[in-house]
Amino acid sequence: MTADPTTVLLAPDKFKGSLSAAAVTDALARGIADVAPDWLCVRAPIADGGEGTVDAAVSAGWDRVHVVTTGPTGEVHRTGYARRGDEAVVELASSVGLGLLPGGRFAPLQAGTAGLGTVIAHALDHGAREIVIGLGGSASTDGGAGMLTALGAEITDADGRPVAPGGGGLLQATRLDLSGLHRAARSARFTLACDVDNPLLGADGAAAVYGPQKGVDPADIPVLDDALRTWADLVRATTGRDLRAAAGAGAAGGAGFGAMSLLGARARPGVEIVLELTDFAVKLASCDLVITGEGSLDEQTLHGKAPAGVAAAARERGVPVLAVAGRSTLDADQIHRAGFRRAIALSALEPDPQRCMTDAAALLRTVGRSIASGCAGRRA
Repeated sequence: MTADPTTVLLAPDKFKGSLSAAAVTDALARGIADVAPDWLCVRAPIADGGEGTVDAAVSAGWDRVHVVTTGPTGEVHRTGYARRGDEAVVELASSVGLGLLPGGRFAPLQAGTAGLGTVIAHALDHGAREIVIGLGGSASTDGGAGMLTALGAEITDADGRPVAPGGGGLLQATRLDLSGLHRAARSARFTLACDVDNPLLGADGAAAVYGPQKGVDPADIPVLDDALRTWADLVRATTGRDLRAAAGAGAAGGAGFGAMSLLGARARPGVEIVLELTDFAVKLASCDLVITGEGSLDEQTLHGKAPAGVAAAARERGVPVLAVAGRSTLDADQIHRAGFRRAIALSALEPDPQRCMTDAAALLRTVGRSIASGCAGRRA
């Protein structure tokens, strides 16, 4: 009697700067097929709430909806979100993320989140009432103010003029009018895919911790912190709610604060949400081996990144997990404690970092062949 073929669940995140999660999945699958064409490869590319979250949902069968919106500094571009029934998944990174800054030039005081609000409004206009917002990859520190103005809120200065876009404009904010807020936004349920617990303000807040990643000069950190404080004070005066100290309020330049305070959003770990959106548990139930990974396996991986979430879910089902990465700085004990049977780094095959990135697809195909031939583990 012929044994059932090995079923492999391919669930990597993107290799940032090199390959999308779907491309990583395809390369591994080709390598496995080269050696073991009878193996069944189930594709389940994932993300952790940042770039690739919408793609992960679409790969799992959600519909992609295309939208024209504006980037962090106002440039018009085309993006999209995922839709299934009355559920939608929108992604900050693909609407107003760092990668959309023209010429890669930072705009720490001017960049905003209005384009994210435009995408959310489109989803609401087309019937979405359960909306997941992936918060990773922000280019701005505007407390979510831009997102809310795109949803109909009005933020004005002492002369009744709309404040300038971006965090810097919030220094002049004196009035918040929510009467024009999108009607559906008042009843829709929003969930934030968020992996940070920073408050909005202070030494652990949005400006101080994440501002430097967005080009904020050290001298401008107090300026942005004051601007966010002005914004938080205005929200409190208008709504009676004060969530500036809430865990996750500082996420995505304070977009977490704006969504929590004015949209009633609640935050959950990004990879946990993505695994649910992609029906990961159903796919996991019938597999013999899981292969996950990301561009760099390091200390951050151990604190809520996508591969660690995949490993935790697989461990509960007793399914072995292999990790593949461009590079790994984890030692053997860390790899074991994270739930990986083994970690395979492309840098071990190609020590030149640049070639490791440019040739990642070919290297991953080689890794797939190695796994299928038994070098990294067959079905136990």
